[in-house]
Amino acid sequence: MGRVAKNLKKLLPIVSIAAFFLLWQYFSGFYSATLFPSPFQVLAALFELIERGVLAEHITVSILRFLAGYILAVILAVPLGIIFGYFPLFHFAVDPLIQVLRPISPIAWFPLAVLWFGIGNAPAVFIIFLASFFPLLLSTLDSVRQIPPIYFKVATNFGAGKGAVFYKVILPAAFPGIMVGLHIAVGTAWIHLVAGEMLGSQSGLGYLIVDSRNFLRTDWIIAGMLTVGILGLVIYRIMKMFEIFIKRFWGVES
Repeated sequence: MGRVAKNLKKLLPIVSIAAFFLLWQYFSGFYSATLFPSPFQVLAALFELIERGVLAEHITVSILRFLAGYILAVILAVPLGIIFGYFPLFHFAVDPLIQVLRPISPIAWFPLAVLWFGIGNAPAVFIIFLASFFPLLLSTLDSVRQIPPIYFKVATNFGAGKGAVFYKVILPAAFPGIMVGLHIAVGTAWIHLVAGEMLGSQSGLGYLIVDSRNFLRTDWIIAGMLTVGILGLVIYRIMKMFEIFIKRFWGVES
């Protein structure tokens, strides 16, 4: 019975996806293809975009923008979070500024981003950076602050230097919380990438969706939306693989 239940459990995601597409197919019958295309029409549109080479071009641009903004946020936010978490006085000094800037939506920065950087890659990268920076900063900060003080005392008693404390105490102990921030930042960054491309870019998946609307190609719009979702899932899976690799490296997970 245990094996049967386990196999049935594995089928649940497939069943839910199949049910979604069946409902989509059913409700699309009440509308014209221009308003609400069926799954088969969207699939045909997806193959059309692939054959034209349009989809690959826009995906490449979006991925490069995403990586540029996200990696820049990781490079800055994680070290700052560790510093603010380890040195409470620094955190006390900058916390009011963080709490003022953090609630501002990255999209609210877009008019300034266009004024500062013009139209193109830079505004979108800036928006992705902002969407990633604060979740990473705060999750890293909180993770370091929650490390039990006994860890540092034990490391000191064993004669560990500052470098050893950083690599063998702070990073492994704070890593689960940092990883939560990395996951959150991936989601927010990917969402705001598409939004940024809709507002001020001439390429990328967000631009493809908006441009398809101008030609009343609803099938292309939905194909672009599905591509965004699928790529988001792929990025999430890559992040999980990275998390498992790091945990195994530190001996946290077998």
